[in-house]
Amino acid sequence: MPQRSAVIASRVGLHARPAAVFVKAAAATGLEVTIGRPGSEPVAADSMLEVMTLGAGHGDEVVLSAEGDGAERALEDLVALLATDLDA
Repeated sequence: MPQRSAVIASRVGLHARPAAVFVKAAAATGLEVTIGRPGSEPVAADSMLEVMTLGAGHGDEVVLSAEGDGAERALEDLVALLATDLDA
């Protein structure tokens, strides 16, 4: 299962609007995508509630993984999204 690390660029972290944008993008991949903080259990990236419970703040590292055809490309796109300040 491919994995990628990303650093949260949004000023408020993965909360409210940035989380909603990320969850929508993760769901749009059509793949099983997970997100987690290093050393913790990953959660479903297409679940707003689960993503917000991570408590990932600005500058925090998260690990994404995906399974299925196109997983590498999907992870690259999601990492690029998290590296953008979605509040700007």
